[in-house]
Amino acid sequence: MRRMTNRRSARLLAVLTATAAIAAAGAAAAPALTGSGDGPSGQKQSKKPVAVGYGGAVSSVDADASAAGIKVLKQGGNAVDAAVATAAALGVTEPYSAGLGGGGYFVSYDAASGKIRTIDGRETAPKSADEKLFQEDGKALPFDEVVTSGLSVGTPGTPATWEKALGEWGTKPLGKVLAPAEKLAREGFTVDETFRKQTAENEERFRKFPDTVDLFMPGGKLPEKGSTLRNPDLARTYDTIAHKGTGPLYDGAIADDIVKTVRKPPVDPDSKKVRTGDLTREDLKAYEAGRQAPSHTRYRGLDVFGMAPSSSGGTTVGEALNILERGDLGKLSKKKLLHRYIEASRVAFADRGRWVGDPAAEDVPTKELLSQRFADSRACLIKDDKVLKSPVAPGDPRHPSDCGSGDKAAPTPYEGKSTTHLTTADKWGNIVSYTLTIEQTGGSGITVPGRGFLLNNELTDFSFEPADPDVHDPNLPGPGKRPRSSMSPTIVLDDGKPAFALGSPGGATIITTVLQSMINHVDRGMPLPDAINAPRASQRNAEKTEIEPRLWNSDLRPRLEDLGHEFTKIDELGAATGVQPLPDGRWLAAAEKERRGGGSAMVVRPSKK
Repeated sequence: MRRMTNRRSARLLAVLTATAAIAAAGAAAAPALTGSGDGPSGQKQSKKPVAVGYGGAVSSVDADASAAGIKVLKQGGNAVDAAVATAAALGVTEPYSAGLGGGGYFVSYDAASGKIRTIDGRETAPKSADEKLFQEDGKALPFDEVVTSGLSVGTPGTPATWEKALGEWGTKPLGKVLAPAEKLAREGFTVDETFRKQTAENEERFRKFPDTVDLFMPGGKLPEKGSTLRNPDLARTYDTIAHKGTGPLYDGAIADDIVKTVRKPPVDPDSKKVRTGDLTREDLKAYEAGRQAPSHTRYRGLDVFGMAPSSSGGTTVGEALNILERGDLGKLSKKKLLHRYIEASRVAFADRGRWVGDPAAEDVPTKELLSQRFADSRACLIKDDKVLKSPVAPGDPRHPSDCGSGDKAAPTPYEGKSTTHLTTADKWGNIVSYTLTIEQTGGSGITVPGRGFLLNNELTDFSFEPADPDVHDPNLPGPGKRPRSSMSPTIVLDDGKPAFALGSPGGATIITTVLQSMINHVDRGMPLPDAINAPRASQRNAEKTEIEPRLWNSDLRPRLEDLGHEFTKIDELGAATGVQPLPDGRWLAAAEKERRGGGSAMVVRPSKK
């Protein structure tokens, strides 16, 4: 076991002991993979939420996607190569959550240097966009009109992210890394209940677009569970990118098809027309995935790294952790701990809404938002015997004052709860935490004809209008601007070495999912798989807190209601995945047991041989 530092608490030692016990059980229960769904390796894949072993690990929501990453690791690739391979396969099997038409955030740990590196692959607005992009006659457009339209489509960032990550940190060429996903698209994957349900939920808007129906509803009908769904168009697109790079997508024939589709969506003649967008070839050609420093905060002696703006994930998770660090959560009752977590989330979201936007266009006080001084000035708002009234007004991180609030309070706007997350690790100790999306489940609903992928509706993450006309909103649309995101890919280091990595989909609930999972693991001493699978609550500066059925039906709910909390029951929050190095040299991969139909954790070798 690696030498422990004085900063590590007895609680963290207990976590490692408990995790090692799970690891031992996992190693004993790691037979050859069998089950439904032919994966890209040619063997049948099944979903297992926990895997332990050697040589590297992959955790995602889908077994075929995790198998694609494992295949690349077995071929000598590193964690970056495996992350791109897994993401490309998710573009096949999870096309309503991610794909070439979307964007995301890539966070990686380099074992050789000990550094955390990030890529901002967020979609961008057209150069013609201004603050009134989603307004008409001085009023905000109806959300439902914008969601399924060309107007909501931003320039995709996912292909550029893959190319940049592989070019700077990978060991395999793009063609090799895309090969498992290309095969999967060509040969098909097995439709599960989640995929069928998501198709059914989007059926009405999908039917507006013949190309979308042809691709995801063969014969005009919902795909049956257990059937095989093929995507030869996407296989050809992957083949093009494998041989020519991303050039055709940003400055070639695929770019032309994207622009044509956005500017004149191919709508069924019998359907009501949808709004057009103003994306141009110049917008695609100008796109660049950005390199930037990660967000960083200290928590219980650990270094927590995440995604800095344009994502609000790193700053909001970090601020909430800083607020919570004032007390020893591990000694609190479940009621008091959940109360403080809810209130810290409420306050952090208030500050997120006022201050976070695209730093290329806005003056975002990232450093100040993550300062302990600011967190302490906000923590004094939280009382153990009563609940803050929402929406809470933001504080001023540049000029913090105890319990001080400034501008008018504003509720958190809606964000689509789709998206997907994956985590990878390799035999050298490198780690990737990567969240990618096309926004709402099914994105814009618009398939690029002949190309096999859906376009995002990511621009709906912008504010349609200011919450208060007298207060500047940093998340209004603008030319080439990135909309604010909640994606929170996170890597945690202990004394410079990886402790664990995790992330989740879920729109704005991503932040609370990552935050609560971290508290479960670090403060409550829960092994990582248990921390991920524990019941969740999500408070985002709203009157009511969303909670899952296991909390709704527990005795905690009435006890918290007695304090003044109000709750809304929601089926599930997030779908997290994580990886963790174990003291004996093995990797632990963890995913959901039930959410989104359960996730898929895999390792290269269950044993040393």
